[in-house]
Amino acid sequence: MQDITASDLPNADGFVRRAVLRVLAWVQAGLAYLHYGYLDWISLQSTPFTSTGEYLEGWAALAPTPVLREAPTFASGSASWPGVADYVLPAGTVCNRGDGVQYATVADVTVGDDSTVVATVAAVVAGSNGNTDGGTPLTLATVIAGISSNGAAIGPITGGADLELDGPLRTRMLESYGAPPHGGDSADYVTWALQVTGVTRAWVPQVPLVPGAVTVFFMMDVAEAAFGGFPQGTNGVATLETRDIAATGDQLAVANYLYPLRPVTPIVYAVAPQAAAQAFTIAGLSGISSAQQAQLSAALVTLFLQKDSPLGTTSIEQSDCDAAISAISGMLSFAVTSPSSWPITSSVGTVFTLGTITYT
Repeated sequence: MQDITASDLPNADGFVRRAVLRVLAWVQAGLAYLHYGYLDWISLQSTPFTSTGEYLEGWAALAPTPVLREAPTFASGSASWPGVADYVLPAGTVCNRGDGVQYATVADVTVGDDSTVVATVAAVVAGSNGNTDGGTPLTLATVIAGISSNGAAIGPITGGADLELDGPLRTRMLESYGAPPHGGDSADYVTWALQVTGVTRAWVPQVPLVPGAVTVFFMMDVAEAAFGGFPQGTNGVATLETRDIAATGDQLAVANYLYPLRPVTPIVYAVAPQAAAQAFTIAGLSGISSAQQAQLSAALVTLFLQKDSPLGTTSIEQSDCDAAISAISGMLSFAVTSPSSWPITSSVGTVFTLGTITYT
């Protein structure tokens, strides 16, 4: 409007409320804004560092080792219902969690002599929302002869993961660009392991823990959140590997994925790290609120996620811990008195988990 008013056009006044020139000025300004915004969006999609959505997927597919967005997975586990011996709970029977999340039985199961039927169930809809704690009530959606409608999960129902977001996909893509294939070096195994749905972190020791073998440590921080992100199963090798015992559960899924990708000779072990609880004593925060306690715990957990590894080579400094706590609003004066010796380093094969926090 200022440009219109300052022009040589006779009687042009873009500031008059109902002037046609004022309306045209707003329209032209909005059009220019949209054009420049679209050009800005195009510039973001033209590079792997800032692209989003389907364009990010395209750049990821062009990486030296193609990276694909991980699809959502279905949570699964076991549940039980009281019943009359020899009655059958059919496959595909739907049961409901209290909030409406549904699961379905995966096979026909017969009520045992203990008047209980135990069935494997899987979430009807993929995603982390299907994960649930053990003991959660599950109600049959339809009446089944000889079986009570009121049952419960036996142990946690786990394994559900959401569609991979742009952030984790971009991280894996950039790692692939930064570490092109080298015929089976440690970076290759990390890249391959991260391609397995649910795997969020992976490490390979530079020095073999077993001569002539490759050990791949990995974590599943979302899919196995009920277990602190630790894979559920037993450590071992792939099903087709005849030189040692096959893994089970999450470890078998990773081992089987790595088997056809590895160089011919090495034995590849998929291994879940062990938890090493790390306690803290923090002085000067005796009056901390419960909300701040939750934020502080979350900050230390995030610190472990960012810094720790099961290789025994990564240390967490006291300055890292202080910075994580200081970022929380209201943490003006404090001192971490325990651990008393810094830096702290988890031993080979273990990762830190948050232990007891004592406020003094």
